[in-house]
Amino acid sequence: MDRITTKGYPGNARAAFILAHGAGAPMDSPFMDVLARELEYQGIACVRFEFPYMKKRREDGKKRFPDKQPVLLGAFQAEIQRVRGEIGARCPLIIGGKSMGGRMASVLASDGVDSVDGVVCFGYPFHPPGKLDRWRTNHLSAIRCPLLIVQGTRDPFGRPDELKAQGHQEGITRLCWLDGGDHDFVPPVRHPLDQGSLIRQAAVLSRQFIEEIAG
Repeated sequence: MDRITTKGYPGNARAAFILAHGAGAPMDSPFMDVLARELEYQGIACVRFEFPYMKKRREDGKKRFPDKQPVLLGAFQAEIQRVRGEIGARCPLIIGGKSMGGRMASVLASDGVDSVDGVVCFGYPFHPPGKLDRWRTNHLSAIRCPLLIVQGTRDPFGRPDELKAQGHQEGITRLCWLDGGDHDFVPPVRHPLDQGSLIRQAAVLSRQFIEEIAG
């Protein structure tokens, strides 16, 4: 298995979304399964794929570090070309993903990748946890298509106070905060909402964003 598409893809969906996984979990992790399902409920057809290192891990079960950025970007670019060929020119194409997957999508968009109408990132890794001297935002100002970031307020990779203090929001079209969510959108035990509810909120925000940019 090297690819997952939603039911009826591409069908009559509002848009197609290439949803890339994060650094440590595959395309069919529980988080990715729930997110893809919620996006499908919102009329967004999802395509999931795996980067080369994760494909190797699936084959032999050995954990590996992510590939170097050029390899990750090359794999993502190949999937963009593949999906655009499947859905045609009229269907809006969104790229993004969880953590590292979303970051790679934003890097591609900053490099002027063709055929992409927007970027949506879930749990963007603004900086490594606890390392506020290593911000991963310099390229965001070069993105020329709309960019949505959906972030948990307790995400150690970038909290509201940190972003406000540093001012690292240039290039971000919309930044939406999920109250109580961590990097996986898991809230505290006593929070009125659970992880599934926050993921559902993320999907609704994505649909609203895509509707606005798709016209």
